[in-house]
Amino acid sequence: MSTVTEAVDVDVPVRVAYDQWTQFETFPQFMDGVREIRQLDDLHMHWVLDIAGQTREFDATITEQHPDERVAWHSDAGPDHSGVITFHRLDDTHTRVTAQMDIDPEGFVENVADKVGVLSHRVKADMKNFKHFIEERGSETGGWRGDVDRPGP
Repeated sequence: MSTVTEAVDVDVPVRVAYDQWTQFETFPQFMDGVREIRQLDDLHMHWVLDIAGQTREFDATITEQHPDERVAWHSDAGPDHSGVITFHRLDDTHTRVTAQMDIDPEGFVENVADKVGVLSHRVKADMKNFKHFIEERGSETGGWRGDVDRPGP
């Protein structure tokens, strides 16, 4: 299992950055390799990825979500990964968005990609793409302000 951490400062208020991140179906517009995300309900999503020319599909569950603070998830099956995105207010118009992901590559191609740093590079590029996406728009495409508490022991 590999852990990838990447942060980017965006020139929008924390609410705008957070609200945009909750619009999972827009991820293909700024995440390379993400072909589609379907929001099944408030807690469940279906992902379709293109990894080195191979299609991977899996479902993921939101495990914790607090407006303007964090969104955490884990995969239910398929590629094993989990992560958390945190939002830190720097001032009224600037936000630091930090992604921390634990990824367990599946198969030869993904393991090689992990070993040579492709996954880490991909997350870094996706965070920069999010920065450009939200700053060019200046506002979010929508938002979900619901609270999801972390499951108990």
